[in-house]
Amino acid sequence: MLKAKILVVEDEKDVRELICYNLDKGGYETDTAFTGQMALEKAIDDKPDLILLDIMLPEIDGLEVCYNLKNNGETKSIPVVMLTAKSSEEDINKGLEMGADGYITKPFSIRDLMTHIQTILHQETLDAK
Repeated sequence: MLKAKILVVEDEKDVRELICYNLDKGGYETDTAFTGQMALEKAIDDKPDLILLDIMLPEIDGLEVCYNLKNNGETKSIPVVMLTAKSSEEDINKGLEMGADGYITKPFSIRDLMTHIQTILHQETLDAK
């Protein structure tokens, strides 16, 4: 069985490494980006199975990245989970309005993150059948 590939878009190196370490340990293949522009390029070129996306990014913020991904025929079906410190009800609603498939606020539990990812990828598998 092929490993699901997850693009981790996070500009804070320590957080990015922590997420990737746990995803790798959980059996996922990971790739990283630390700017919004890099995230768009990698998503279009590599077509990951899921994208974990911070909002506060250099160049292009995560909301705009999400909107662009969800309005591009090549990437619109890739699930996007916002993973961000922006935790107000307004922020969450804005993320979901931009097309995010999930929204996790920092600080977060690795266990909750892994469960969220498994649930979304499982649903994607069911929808594909």
